[in-house]
Amino acid sequence: MAVDRIGHAFVDQGLLAQALTHRSAGAPHNERLEFLGDGVVNLLIAEALFQRWPKADEGAMTRARAELVREASLATIARTLQLGERLTMGPGEMKSGGHRRDSILADALEAVVAAIYLDSGYETCRAVVLPWFETALAALPVGRPEKDAKTRLQEWLQGRQRPLPLYELVLESGDDHAKQFVARCTTLDPPLTADGEGTSRRNAEQAAAAALLEKLDISR
Repeated sequence: MAVDRIGHAFVDQGLLAQALTHRSAGAPHNERLEFLGDGVVNLLIAEALFQRWPKADEGAMTRARAELVREASLATIARTLQLGERLTMGPGEMKSGGHRRDSILADALEAVVAAIYLDSGYETCRAVVLPWFETALAALPVGRPEKDAKTRLQEWLQGRQRPLPLYELVLESGDDHAKQFVARCTTLDPPLTADGEGTSRRNAEQAAAAALLEKLDISR
């Protein structure tokens, strides 16, 4: 990977190589780094929100962090850094287009964050990584980030004393490392149903709730 893409010159190039190695290519792969990187990213974003939003309450900051570190958001950054083109993967995973999959890209981004942290420490990691999130941070409504679709749907129904929505898993497909889910969201009053897809059951339910909100024509 070109150093100028991620903004860090690795002292230990082996860390970067491991961060960009999917488990389908064999060990050492990036899953342990991904675990560490997940924690580092959450801390970086929590710290940034805490400092930038001095009057925001815990709920607002929690929702903002969830939006910034969700799989799709991390995958978007990974594409900006062109991580997909640099991933080392097994032949089957590469053939199936794994280097373009959100879940794999998000995991790789977290692994790269961990690699930077281990290579040069927290302060350097923060200086390198936070700029990746700057556009998304700046786009958030200060102190009042948009609630996720499931929360907005639930609050809309509760505000009208109507039954809460029901969620069910309709379909689960794909290999263990590349699962795809289809979830269904149903409301009883009004009687509506909508489906959503995602790389996790949670993401699929969020997509289904968003689709149902569109049917209800509820403004954000």
